[in-house]
This record gives sequence, C-alpha cells and structure tokens, in this order.
Amino acid sequence: MKRLGLAMSLYTLSIRSFRSCHAFQYTKSRSQGKAWASIFHSSPQPSQHHYRLYSTIQLESDWSQGLFPNLEPLEGDPTAFRVAILGDLHIDPRKMDDYETARQQLLPILNEAKSKHGNVALVSLGDLGESKNCEHNPAMPTELFAGTTLCHEIAAGYLNSFGVPYEVIGGNHDLEGIDEFVTDADNCRVFMEKHKKPTPQFVREVAEKTLLVGLCSTVFRGAPYTSHEVIIDDAQLEWFEQFLIDHPADDGWKVFMFTHAPPNGSGLRVLQENHVVNGCCWLNHSDDKKCRKFIELVRTHRCIKAWFSGHFHLGQDYQDSISFPTIPREQGPYPNRGSCTFVQTSVIRKGTSRDGRQQSRLLRGNKDGFEICTIDHQKGGSVRLDATITYKDSGHEVGIYAHDDQAYEHDDYFKVYQPQAGDEGYVCEAETQDLCLITDEVVTMETRKWWRLASGRVLGVLKGMLLEYDSSTLAPLGLVVPAKDLLGKVLVMVDSGPEECFINFDAIDADPNSMDECEGFEEREQSLFYHDPNGGRITVIQPNEDGSFWRKIVRNKIARMKERRREKAALNYARQALNIDEAQAKQLIVSTYGPYTSTVGNAL
Repeated sequence: MKRLGLAMSLYTLSIRSFRSCHAFQYTKSRSQGKAWASIFHSSPQPSQHHYRLYSTIQLESDWSQGLFPNLEPLEGDPTAFRVAILGDLHIDPRKMDDYETARQQLLPILNEAKSKHGNVALVSLGDLGESKNCEHNPAMPTELFAGTTLCHEIAAGYLNSFGVPYEVIGGNHDLEGIDEFVTDADNCRVFMEKHKKPTPQFVREVAEKTLLVGLCSTVFRGAPYTSHEVIIDDAQLEWFEQFLIDHPADDGWKVFMFTHAPPNGSGLRVLQENHVVNGCCWLNHSDDKKCRKFIELVRTHRCIKAWFSGHFHLGQDYQDSISFPTIPREQGPYPNRGSCTFVQTSVIRKGTSRDGRQQSRLLRGNKDGFEICTIDHQKGGSVRLDATITYKDSGHEVGIYAHDDQAYEHDDYFKVYQPQAGDEGYVCEAETQDLCLITDEVVTMETRKWWRLASGRVLGVLKGMLLEYDSSTLAPLGLVVPAKDLLGKVLVMVDSGPEECFINFDAIDADPNSMDECEGFEEREQSLFYHDPNGGRITVIQPNEDGSFWRKIVRNKIARMKERRREKAALNYARQALNIDEAQAKQLIVSTYGPYTSTVGNAL
C-alpha cells in the first residue's frame, strides 16, 4: 500500500459483495493492529500547494462515526448514479466474442441500477475500431477499419445494445477513415451522426448536480506530428473552461471527466518506450501550453472529482492505474491535482491488451461520494472495489485504496520511473554549477538521473535514454537522445554564455550574427553534451527553437501514407514502362524530401 505512506508492513482484509459492488477493505498494521487510510484535503486559502495530506486516521472509530458512509444507492435517491466505462474497444467485426461476453456481464449491473434509481449510463472512451484491414471492404482490401462509416455503425449498434443511454468521445483512431474521407471535418461529421452527437464533446447530468463531461479528439490528418496524438481543439477547450466556471464546486456541482488520453500531471502509469517516446502520451502532448492547460484547470476548479481515460491498453491491477489528488510528502513530488482522482481504463478484447488484462470500469456513487470498481472480463465479470472517495464538503475529499497492487509479476516490465523531488537520482548541481558531470560513470540501462537546467527545463536518463520531463508536474514529455546513441557515454553540463549575460529565446534576433554579445539575454545559458570517456566524438544536444529539448520524432501518418503511394506508383511505372523486375525496381527507387530521408515514422 505504497500510496498510504506507511513505513510498516501491511496486509489487507476485505469483504466484498458482487451484486452491489459494495465492499470495504482496510489495511491493517501488523505492528499496531489498526486500520488506516489516507485523507487528502484542499486548503481553503490559496497557497503554493492547494492540496495537502490532512491526516492518517484510524478507520475502526471513524467508519462507525460515519466518516465513510454507505454508498449503496437507495431506491429513488436522486443523487445516486451508476456508470459503466469501456476503454479502447478496437472492434474487429470478425472477433466479436469478447465484446458479447462483456455485454452479458455488464447488463445485470446496469439493469440493477435502472430498477433502483434509473440514474445510469454507459461511456465509451474512444478508439472504437481496429486500425487494420478487417476484410470489411472487398472493393478496397487495404482500407483500415478504424474511422470508417461501417466502423461507427457497428460501434453504435454495440453501445446501444446495453439498453441504457450511452456517450462516446473520439480517440486517436476514430478519424482514421483515411480512404473514405478527405478531411478530419468530414470524418468527424459522420462520427457524430452515427452516434447521434450534436457536438464532439458531451455533457450528461446523470444525477442531481452530477455531470458526465467528455472531450473529443478531432484532429488526425492535420496533426502537426504523430497522427496518434489525442488533440482537443481550441473550440472545445474554450467551451470547457467556461463550463467549469459556470458549474462551481461551491454550488454543489460534481463533474466526472472522460477523455481518450489522460492529462499531463495525472500521475497514471505510462509506457516510456511507446506513448512517451512517440509524443502521444498526454492530451495535446506536442503543444507545451495546451498540454499543461488541463491540469491547470483541474487545480483551479474543484468541481472536477474524477477523470477517466484509456489509450494505454494497460490493466487496472496496478495502484497507479488510479491516482488520488495528493500523496504523502515522504513519497516524493507533492502534486497538486485539485480535487480530482485520475483513473486508467483497460480493454475488453484479448488481442488489444498490452499486459493480458481484459477489464472495464464501474463508477457508482451518490451525494456522499463515489466508488471506482473493476469489472474483470476474464473472471466472469466479477466486480472488485478499487477505491472509495468520500466528500467532506465541496473542497475536501477522503480517498482510500481498497487493495494493494495486484500485478507484482508485471512490475519490473511496466514499472515507470518518474522524477521525484529529493529522490536519489536528482543531480542538484546542474542548476547552479558552471560545470557539472551529470553521470560520473557511463550511461547504462540501469542509470537513473534527473536534473533541472538553469532555464527550469527538466531532463533525465532512464533505460539508456535521455528524456525531457514537464517542469511543473515532472511527467515525461518525450525522447531527447535514444539509448543506441547514449549508452556507454557520459553526460556533461557546462555554462556556455558570457558570465554576465542570460539568454531569452523569445527575444533573440532572427540573425544571431547581428546581435550584441548580451542582446536578448535573460537566463544563464548552458551546453549539454555527451561523449565516450575514452575519446572520440563529442555530441552537443541543442534545444529546440522554443527552448524545449524533446524531439517530435513521429511524423503524420497521412503524409507517410501518401509518400508510400507515390513510391508505389513509381514502382509500377518501372515494371510496366521500363520492363524492370520488381526486386530491382525497389532498389532503384529513392525519394527526395525536406529534412526526412525515408518514409518510416521516425525522423531520427
């Protein structure tokens, strides 16, 4: 129970009831024989940290005194609600067995809520279709299924079959009907039409002053970098900010958010080698300001009580598949996540899971709080309570995990290191010293170091890679140097500007040769480079034009697809017009581009 911050050995007692998804579990200290839980509480006064660990309490007395009220919904309770949440569906119309199994498991749970209070809904987190040809269009055997009209019709039919109102938001594959639609707008229009959505975003008042709100990815063809970045457009962002202003926590509003990818700062488990390296981990990942905007809204608007996301295809058996608004100070960074609990959602179909899990989420609650549960499709649809969050007032919540990490056997593979203030990997001299040997030994796969630059940017070494992290949340942003280049090298940071001058990237003249020595300087300039300690090349790591370091290395999928088609046309010409056999033609055909040298996804 790492999140509870107890230094003692712990074990868990549990009592579960499948039909009602009501369970309480508590953690007991072998040394003291008492149950404990973490209470987090928001400060009523503005401060540097709006959230702080309130106390560690003894459940034996506080539960009996009503601190953790029974969240079992009463019949006719207008504040009670139940919501089933489905992660990435990636429907393949040839493989529907797992989807039907999940539906049969969910129907009794939803029907029970319909009979008790009627405040029930289903939410799909997007990525509705499989991103490959599913033998669905004989006229075009290479067409991807995801994002097509047929994909959205089948998905809509499936989501409608649960017999309760459903909402859906688009993920990074839902506008992938690239052979059927020319523009994102055309593709999005059909997506909304088939799911009867008046707008890309949605709002549903599922119970009294309890709102389900979803934001939709609307950019695929027009993505500046990888097409699989989950991008919330400016119109939705503007709408969302005003919506939160209009529904303050002080007026009793409670908002539950749904997006395909999580926001930067959510604290959820991610895969460095996949979504982080490719720059599609967080909402609006490639735009520094917009990427941070969501966590800033969470910190400002305490009406946001939970935020559900999918995208990673990871199971729900890890404690960091749920993150509370705060954690004990001794465990590292002291995150400010407002009043929001962030929740990762797994997948239904076996072939789409990265860790073998097949699970969905169940959200249920009332005016007193809410519970987050797992529906395990591999265990007959059994329901497990994962966390309970209880409201004390509009700005105070109590949260407890219902069990310890259930996935120890996967921990080494999926465990993700993230910098934490004061941890042993921090290199404190890099901010202040004019010469700092970041790694006193050569970089290996086990090296874990991180440091702040004088500019405030945060870099770190993990699994042989140099990564950049967000300066505020310390969430990973992207790859700077790949492991193949950095392993066996040492990293060095030295001052590079005049001692009396400090650089301001925004003020530098277009022609650097025309600058006075100190023109445009505001912060201390530094040079970061790596080299073989035995001699050889010294590689200077230049920042991007905006001062960031992580490389947007994955290119837009549409651009790459068109390039391959042009090369295929040249191949056909060589075979038919020049009578060159295919193998020889493939060797002869080359392309010329701007900065890129091939049609592969990565620019590096």
